[in-house]
Amino acid sequence: MTPEETKIQEPSPELTRLQNACFAASNVLCKWRRVFAWWQLGKTRGGDGDVEFQAVADHRELTMLLRAEQNALLRLLVDKKVFTYEEYLAQLTDESTHLSNEYAKKFPGFRAGPIGLDVNVSIANDTMATWRP
Repeated sequence: MTPEETKIQEPSPELTRLQNACFAASNVLCKWRRVFAWWQLGKTRGGDGDVEFQAVADHRELTMLLRAEQNALLRLLVDKKVFTYEEYLAQLTDESTHLSNEYAKKFPGFRAGPIGLDVNVSIANDTMATWRP
């Protein structure tokens, strides 16, 4: 490679603008993490040193970012006709069913269904024996 080929190129002004806009919008979206953590744990939580609150808030932030990224990818792929929305729904149905079945294998005694979680207590007790109280 020539020195010119190995030289790191500066991003274009448009790319820099888009990166900054994306960062700013993501940052605003993630502000909701505290509201979701309060909703889950209670509104008096979240002071300095509340590690459970911080863990829930961090998880909510990740969930929100993944949701935004997934929505963006789906929109782009459908708009560019890589696949149709109907094909996406069919595949998502298959993937959701598969993942639910895998969870049932991982957690014997538990099975999710249309009306809730079915728990076979005699089997689930063994599954949960080593879980934290």
